[in-house]
Amino acid sequence: MKILLLGQGGQVGWELQRALAPLGEVVGLDHDSTELHGDFSRPEALAATVAAVKPDLIVNAAAHTAVDKAESEPELARAINATAPGVLARCAAETGAWLVHYSTDYVFDGSGETARDEQAATGPLSVYGQTKLEGEELIRASGCRHLILRTSWVYAARGGNFARTMLRLAAERERLTVIDDQIGAPTGADLLADLTAQMVRTAMSTAAGSDLDLSGVYHAVASGETSWHGYASFVIERARQKGRELKVQTIDPVPTSAFPTPAQRPHNSRLSTHKLQQVFGLRLPPWQQGVERMLTEIL
Repeated sequence: MKILLLGQGGQVGWELQRALAPLGEVVGLDHDSTELHGDFSRPEALAATVAAVKPDLIVNAAAHTAVDKAESEPELARAINATAPGVLARCAAETGAWLVHYSTDYVFDGSGETARDEQAATGPLSVYGQTKLEGEELIRASGCRHLILRTSWVYAARGGNFARTMLRLAAERERLTVIDDQIGAPTGADLLADLTAQMVRTAMSTAAGSDLDLSGVYHAVASGETSWHGYASFVIERARQKGRELKVQTIDPVPTSAFPTPAQRPHNSRLSTHKLQQVFGLRLPPWQQGVERMLTEIL
């Protein structure tokens, strides 16, 4: 199998290089790739790239994920999050390739307190969420065989993340204030990459051996739920157990309104993974397990 991986330098893309390697030859590109174009701000170049690589599988891990910045540059966000995935989808439809694409809980309005399934009504609150939803719609409209994985609160040991920020602040301050009215599931980039590899293997082998098509949207997050306050408290507690000296004494819960941002955040980011587990026979580990592993790497 030949695999074209776009966004290889991002959190998920970095892990995908490892997870996809056993499946075939991986051609990884970033926005600054020179020989082949992986720049999603220039969607017109992507079709030529796909034509040159001739992949059996296209995995799109590239996105405009600067949620607040997207509010002031909607055209760029739309080019990267919607137009470019649409181009990839049309290429996949024309060549018979599969397309894997990552989406987000931001396609929902964040209301209520229950986990949404894949059939729930969408209602994005931000440019980021709207453009990601448009990307999903263009992929479905193309008719290509695809796996769209909606996820939330993605982190990785490599690079900056919420846990690193909390640990830095906890070493500097005696009191922290952290939002407690946004609920979701911290999900590791490594988990997403491993799920992708398993799902691709199953979907492509099933399609080759029968008329069953596993194409569609799937929610892919770690199991369980917490708030950002609960997430921070867990990280700091575990860091202390591992011997990290921290100055913080109090972690105060505060509402989202205490930290105004240009883009509105969903309060309810719960996503039901029942469909993914039933169709692919996979188990989603608790979010604490992945965060614990990440902390072992960064502490």
